[in-house]
Order: sequence, then C-alpha cells, then structure tokens
Amino acid sequence: MMNLKNITAQVCELSEKAANFVNEALVKFNANDIVYKGTNDLVSFVDQETEKYLIKELQLILPEAGILAEEGTFNHEKTKEFYWVIDPIDGTTNYIHKVPVFAISIALMCKNEVLIGVVYELNRKECFSAWQNGGAFLNNIPMQVSSINSLSKSIVATGFPYYNFDKLDNYVEILKTLMKKSHGIRRFGAASVDLAYVACGRFEAFFEYNLKPWDVAAGTLIVKEAGGTVKDFKGGDDFIYGCELIAGCAMFKELETIIQENW
Repeated sequence: MMNLKNITAQVCELSEKAANFVNEALVKFNANDIVYKGTNDLVSFVDQETEKYLIKELQLILPEAGILAEEGTFNHEKTKEFYWVIDPIDGTTNYIHKVPVFAISIALMCKNEVLIGVVYELNRKECFSAWQNGGAFLNNIPMQVSSINSLSKSIVATGFPYYNFDKLDNYVEILKTLMKKSHGIRRFGAASVDLAYVACGRFEAFFEYNLKPWDVAAGTLIVKEAGGTVKDFKGGDDFIYGCELIAGCAMFKELETIIQENW
C-alpha cells in the first residue's frame, strides 16, 4: 500500500531543494530570458530547468507515475493510473518582475483524484502540504481554514484573466458585488498561493476561471484537508480540469451564490 505521508515528506524536501535554484537564478535573471507562450503567457529558462529537475527526482520517488507538467519538458503521461501534476513556478510573471509571490506546486493524482498536494511559497519559505485523509500542514504544523462564516467579514482572493475574455463583463459584476459586501479583494497572481492562503485562514475564499490543472491540483487538496470546500462555478466537482473553481471556508455558500447569480 502506498505510504502517502512518507511520499509527501519527500516531495516537501524536494520542493525546498528546487526553491534554492529558483531563488539563486532570480539574482541573474533578465528580460532576455523571457519566452512568450502567448500574449500574456510567459515562461523562462528557470521554469524549464526547474521542471526538468523536479521530474527527474519525482521519477525516483515513484517510478511508475506519469507526468503532467506545465512547460511540457516531459511526455504527457496522464494515461497512467498515477501521475504527477507539476507547476515549476506558479506566478512566473511575478517572478520575472521580481514581485515576491510565486510558488512550486506539485500534486500526485490517481486518475482524477488528488492524493498528495504540496505548495512551496519561495519568498516566505512556507511549505503547505496535505495527503488524502491526513490533514493539512504549514511547515509541518497542522492548519485549518478560517472560522469566519460571513462574507461581510471576509477577504476574498481572485485572479484576473489573461486570455479568453468572453466572460469579462460577468466577472466584473462579481467584483462589484464583492467590493461592496466583503472586507476586500486581493489578487496575488499565483493560484496555488491563493489556495494555500485559504487553507491556512489568511483568505476566507478564492475564485478564478481560466485555470489549468497544474495551477490548482495541489492547492485544492490542501484546502479540503484543512476543512474547506472546493467546487466549480456550477457547484460540481469539475475544478481540476474544468478551468474554474471556488474555494472557501464556512462562508463558501454566500460567495458561491453571488458567482452563480452573475456567471
């Protein structure tokens, strides 16, 4: 039987080692190192080299697992029963501009079920982790979502779309409502960090669309294991591959209603 706790510990240690390379590379980073995957979709050699390193080491931890990685430095092997979902730097645009919010995100999935999630936020050296039915941890200390049960007392995080602007007007209507009914809205630019902050109670909720599996796979498990709720905008469970999600604590339903009324 797979020891999820032991594997999670190994992934946390690996993430910290990879973070050292990412932080060291930032000192020497310049605009010539940027590659555009799309108009507002950036990647750097640091993403690519970090991904290669993570894949190499993860294959040693669990040789039978496939790989689903953002930068495509390895063949897509999601067809295997177990597979890693990797974002070597979630928040690449922040990283390139030296805005200190970016993270390494690693999840282990079995088919469409997340078994392990690790989000390592590099600037504060915070490792958020969880394994299925094992609880959620921040630097090995158990954590829980916020106990706040009202939107009026909540901070809500979100992300701005950088492609597919078809629903932009709907999104703006949601923001208008939240500005009036909450303590405020935050936009960090790294979904994995937003989810981790929901899990440890710094944010009461997070919502976004245009998301990818590597943005959210690890973070969604961490939120759920910390006692939170994660759903897609329709109230279903298609939040890993469905491109949209809402994550939150006891005030979840209030936010979900506002999103559904405007979406």
